[in-house]
Amino acid sequence: MDIRIGILNSPREVAFETSQTADEVEKAVSAAIEKGAPLVTFSDDKGKRYVVPTATIGYVEIGTDTARRVGFVG
Repeated sequence: MDIRIGILNSPREVAFETSQTADEVEKAVSAAIEKGAPLVTFSDDKGKRYVVPTATIGYVEIGTDTARRVGFVG
C-alpha cells in the first residue's frame, strides 16, 4: 500500500509503502486527530518508522492494494 502524507507549510510530502490495509491507515489517522494526539506513527515494509505531528497533516493519500505491472502494457 502506497501512502503519501502532505505536511502543511512544507513543499515535500512523506511517502512510503506499508503492509497495513487502507482501513488500518485511515483509522489510525482519524483516531489520532479525533483524540487530539500530538503524533501518529506509521511503519513501512522495510522496518522504518515515521512519526508525524497530527497538527501539521495537510492530507493523507492512500494508494491501492493492486500490484504494479512490470513491462510493456498495451
